[in-house]
Amino acid sequence: MHVLIVDDEPLARQRLIRLVDRFDGYEVVGEAGNGVEAVAAVDAYDPDIVLLDVRMPGEDGLEAARKISEMPDPPAVIFCTAYDEYALEAFNTLAVGYLLKPVQQQQLIDALEKAQRLNKVQRNTIAAESAPEGQRQNIAAKTRKGVELIGIAGVRCFIADQKYVTIMHESGETLIDDTLKELEQEFPNQFLRVHRNALVAISEIEAMERASTGQFELRLKSTDYRPVVSRRHVASVRDMLSTL
Repeated sequence: MHVLIVDDEPLARQRLIRLVDRFDGYEVVGEAGNGVEAVAAVDAYDPDIVLLDVRMPGEDGLEAARKISEMPDPPAVIFCTAYDEYALEAFNTLAVGYLLKPVQQQQLIDALEKAQRLNKVQRNTIAAESAPEGQRQNIAAKTRKGVELIGIAGVRCFIADQKYVTIMHESGETLIDDTLKELEQEFPNQFLRVHRNALVAISEIEAMERASTGQFELRLKSTDYRPVVSRRHVASVRDMLSTL
């Protein structure tokens, strides 16, 4: 995988180069010191992944990422920044990672590997222009790795437990700050309420079955987890299944 590194500080670029050089299968093919240079370097080097700073003189990383995302077959973008307040703006650029400096080796390799998976999803299934205006294509989660962007296309279900919501997605499970009500209102065509504590991706639902406890459960396509369907939602799940 070819990697382009963009940062206005030469020492920061050198540190990232040393980190990337430790990983098999990744090669740094170019550097840039600002947003304008970054866009030109993507044209010149055709990288698979761009490690991009946010605050830089002139055109910043967010603006550069927006331009890169509009290119045909764009590379995956991972922000590497000392500031966490730009994570929400990163949504709109279709970035697949958001690491806080100083970037640690394990965090970087995790992000690089995730970038490969999500970039394929972006290219083949996530078309921002096909989504309703203002609807997110990613959800941000603050974790020990920094700020992670989780693609909506890879979400299996949202499960609430007291004041926290857990996303079950293709790469594991992650806590987020959104409420189920907010998510249900934002994604009415992608997720179905099956319990007061659960929203399930409609594309993941295979069947509704009665468990030994007498409760109804959902069989999902991509996970063994079986969400419980509450009595008040059984009819709506049956109606939905009849249309599949």
